[in-house]
Amino acid sequence: MNKPLRRIAIFCGLLVLALLIRDNWLQYAKADALRTDPHNRRVAIERYAYPRGDIIVDGTPITGSAEAKSGDFKYKRTYKNGPMWAPVTGYSSQAFDGNFLEKIEDGILTGNDDRLFFRKTLDMITGKPQQGGNVVTTLNAAAQKAAFDGLSKQGGKGAVVALEPSTGKILALASYPSYDPASFAGDRFSDSAAWTKLQKKNNPNDPMLNRALRETYPPGSTFKVVTAAAALENGKYTDPDAKTDSPLPWIMPGTHTPLKNEGNIPCKDATMRDALRVSCNSVFGKIGSDLGNDKMLAQAKKFGFDAEQFVPIRSSSSVFSDGMNQSQTALSSIGQFNTAATPLQMAMVASAVANNGTLMKPYMVDKLESSGLDTISTTQPEEMSRPLSAKNAQILQSMMETVVKDGTGKNAQIGGGVTVGGKTGTAQHGVGNSKNPYAWFISYAKLGDGSMPVAVAVVVEDDNAHRDDISGGGLAAPIAKNVMEAVIHSKK
Repeated sequence: MNKPLRRIAIFCGLLVLALLIRDNWLQYAKADALRTDPHNRRVAIERYAYPRGDIIVDGTPITGSAEAKSGDFKYKRTYKNGPMWAPVTGYSSQAFDGNFLEKIEDGILTGNDDRLFFRKTLDMITGKPQQGGNVVTTLNAAAQKAAFDGLSKQGGKGAVVALEPSTGKILALASYPSYDPASFAGDRFSDSAAWTKLQKKNNPNDPMLNRALRETYPPGSTFKVVTAAAALENGKYTDPDAKTDSPLPWIMPGTHTPLKNEGNIPCKDATMRDALRVSCNSVFGKIGSDLGNDKMLAQAKKFGFDAEQFVPIRSSSSVFSDGMNQSQTALSSIGQFNTAATPLQMAMVASAVANNGTLMKPYMVDKLESSGLDTISTTQPEEMSRPLSAKNAQILQSMMETVVKDGTGKNAQIGGGVTVGGKTGTAQHGVGNSKNPYAWFISYAKLGDGSMPVAVAVVVEDDNAHRDDISGGGLAAPIAKNVMEAVIHSKK
């Protein structure tokens, strides 16, 4: 071979080698990146070529799939009672991706999860089209409806979380106002207007905010349950019916300012039971100040404060601050100053008390299934912490039951052999307490056999209500009562 031909042959060989290297690099090294590239239209078309699996509540799908009327995506997501379930399902949109369970469990719902390999292989052999698996939740449909209907009837804004204390199962997770995920499940051309209207900058009510998990509020007097737990656990007081060392007025340390109570309630040297029953700021503020920041912070952390929760949707971290002086600790110990909590967090507080001091990790996915209904994985209840001893939890239960029987929580009474324990809260809001306060109620229900099937937290923001009409017992307790009743009736 002459020299010019040899050079051409070598050059062509190098080109072929470069092509092979490039081809292998694309197929192996870059395969995942190309597959997940949002600009890869083929991947998106394949993604929506089949119906998604469903999210299940009480054995019934709350989602579905329908053939799209426009665009090159064959199927789009549908929802049953979309606004009611949006804080659980989130959304799955051809144009705007997804969030919450729709996003977290996307691999199962699309059928692309590696754990579905056997089912996918079997379907390929039998010629079946690809099918998504199902996400079976822990939610209770009756409880969710009671929660959402209660919030929508009240108006304003708010959230409800209900837990099963013995397992940590989430039974209800409602947020209001809400939105219909179906309104923007299609392509960008048909559904952009609906999406735009829901954004906070265009809608001050921020309906896409999951207030049950992502909004933190000053918990007000509901936090006194945590302070009472700290008093019992640290031996500050051991008898709920013994008088406390609580002068009136009580001047906050380092100040000339008394910590005031609402109205003329009997708080001087009140017992812890009576102080919780009528909600004495001075008693619980002094307890927190006497215990000090370190002990109060340690107790709050045992209940889950200062840590994000994953249920599996991420919940914002509730806050009890470090480095506070005695007066700041006093205010924080009655749920004011820097203290802030999600409704999930306060439901966890009530749940731990109800479960004799053991806090179970909250979760909302019971199991994952293949399209053939084979179980892929099951969530097992998991102990998260033990904020109280069983003895102290039972003391605190008796105190919370007095609140509902003879105190500020009477609107949560159920009767028929059901005992309710609870705590109201009316949390200051705005600079100088200028805005309407938040109405809180946390509670649990105890049946005649001693079992406690549900613990609930409710928060209501009502900017239109008359300020004097806002109270945890008046606005939030009736909603909690309806949710508890729904859970109890569903178990019969």
